[in-house]
Amino acid sequence: MAVQSIQRRLAAVLAADVAGFARLMESDERGTFGRLRAHRTEVFEPLVGEHRGRIVKHTGDGALC
Repeated sequence: MAVQSIQRRLAAVLAADVAGFARLMESDERGTFGRLRAHRTEVFEPLVGEHRGRIVKHTGDGALC
């Protein structure tokens, strides 16, 4: 019988969502979307990368990492 090697590693799952997104979009759709995109690019994506993570899915105002 062949012995299979199992590699274990610590993992974390992050689900994030913008609070009040619908309200923000109603009051300023273009500005809200621009700020969301800037925060993803400047803050969220670099932090996920620093921890060797990956963004699995964007869901409008949310993300699954």
